[in-house]
Amino acid sequence: MGHSVSPDRLTHATPSHLPHSPIFLIRSPSPQDTWTIPNPPYGRTAVRPNLYPDRPPTLRLPHLPHPSPQDTWTIPNPPYGRTAVRPNLYPYPLTAMTKRIAIISEHASPLGSFGGTDSGGQNVYVGQTAKQLAALGYQVDVFTRRDAPDLPEAVLWHNGVRIIHVPAGPAAPVPKEQLLPHMKAFTRFMVAFVRREQQQDGGYHLVHANFWMSARVASQIKQYTGLPFVVTFHALGKVRRRHQGEADGFPDDRFAIEEQVVQAADGIIAECPQDRDDLTQLYGADASKIHIVPCGVDLSEFWPIPRQQARATLGLPAAERVVLQLGRMVPRKGVDTVLEAIALLNRQRLPTRLVVVGGESALPDPEATPEIGRLQAIAADLGIGDRVTFVGQRGREVLKYFYSAADVFVTTPWYEPFGITPLEAMACGTPVIGSNVGGIKFTVRDGETGYLVAPKNAREVCDRIAFLYQNPSVLNLFGRQAQRHVAQRFTWAKVASALAGIYESVLSTGPNAAVETTINDLAQIEARFDASILAMRQARRLVSADILAVSRQISECFARGGKVLVCGNGGSAAESQHFAAELVGRFGSH
Repeated sequence: MGHSVSPDRLTHATPSHLPHSPIFLIRSPSPQDTWTIPNPPYGRTAVRPNLYPDRPPTLRLPHLPHPSPQDTWTIPNPPYGRTAVRPNLYPYPLTAMTKRIAIISEHASPLGSFGGTDSGGQNVYVGQTAKQLAALGYQVDVFTRRDAPDLPEAVLWHNGVRIIHVPAGPAAPVPKEQLLPHMKAFTRFMVAFVRREQQQDGGYHLVHANFWMSARVASQIKQYTGLPFVVTFHALGKVRRRHQGEADGFPDDRFAIEEQVVQAADGIIAECPQDRDDLTQLYGADASKIHIVPCGVDLSEFWPIPRQQARATLGLPAAERVVLQLGRMVPRKGVDTVLEAIALLNRQRLPTRLVVVGGESALPDPEATPEIGRLQAIAADLGIGDRVTFVGQRGREVLKYFYSAADVFVTTPWYEPFGITPLEAMACGTPVIGSNVGGIKFTVRDGETGYLVAPKNAREVCDRIAFLYQNPSVLNLFGRQAQRHVAQRFTWAKVASALAGIYESVLSTGPNAAVETTINDLAQIEARFDASILAMRQARRLVSADILAVSRQISECFARGGKVLVCGNGGSAAESQHFAAELVGRFGSH
């Protein structure tokens, strides 16, 4: 039987410093009950996690005035800490604590397939940052070009994240090198959309552009509406032209547009130190506007799978040496260098199989992916056609099996603005041999999580792989260190937290900053509390047994009449003093 929330079950609390944002605390019914919740706020999780199982959970909802009977949800058996029913796309007013971010990614949709010519790291970046920003309390809309006729205008992709398909050019795939003429239509649609949202719900607070054409759109939106924007370029035209020359299919207009965007942007996100240096040296960017925020990896998506299990799942031989190359199938990725290295290994009586994942189709079709045809011809010329397995395109849900099945992951692009695949490989416990360029030299620790090599140097790649095979203990050590390195520094949660800090910094200097300061600060405090609670819960799960073991060792030491030396260096010295004082204060009399 359902329960309707009634006034006699509400406790009304209104903080004195926030006169217009009352909070209702609703006493929880039993988990078996059905709840009817008036006006659930869009994009917010209605039920907080039950951190204390011995106490009944509490439901916290912002006050929404004048709920009507038709604006209710019925949620049977709502699981604590999760939103059981997703809202419609536009039905509810936003709370004062919610900020709205418009992410523009004209050619790289989170819905795209990974490994195609125009589908790669940017698709992952946009999707993951959108989801993580929503988890921090932002409402995010991702604007991307409509490239299929059956795509609706708006799709609710994740809780708090919509994908808006922009009609700009034909509703069909178009190479990104040919998209610039369609950006005027993209801009017209977005300006109209932004203005409509401003009239209905207060509109967006900030635009985050991804790639140079999206940045041009964001710059024009700022000109027409005053919305501030930040930009992640993902790749710079002048750097690309330097490495690809006449093979670069983008128009020369790109250079002037990028220079204009660099000056107009309120913030610029560089993905690695090399990216920052290129922005300042080649484009004259103001260094004070540049923030280094790397890409990340989702540890709930990529983790080590036992190698034999992964190979059995994929049908790979259990006893072979296996090297993996995975990513977009374009010449600049330098897969031909890896083929030459594999040929050298086989000549050195270290027979090794290369598995190549990527392409425009599930089967390795040279017609659909010309680069695969070129690479197959190179492998045949090198006499290793039977030692190279082209897999084709694969969904992200199975990539962890490929990373885990490999002994080594190799990526040797001519240049790389960042590169997400090395992070994914390391998260799966696989060492990386990568080109000493761009983001790869920022993420791979040479001699610790793998090796850095010169681009287009097959001999060096061969020597590094051979050394690891001849020293399996080093290979295993690198894998363990790689996994730990990524978990400590490169997660999407950390990326989103850094982006949120940049957003708030930009917004704190805007024209409405004074009005929103209190609410913005409270939102940040709430997000940090949520993150702290989550960290403590994870710590309880991960280190409780270790804490118990250490406490028993200390107790046994004291029982034998021994002494405990407490040491600290720098900031930990104060913690050491506090720990020693607690030991003496609490147990000294016993």
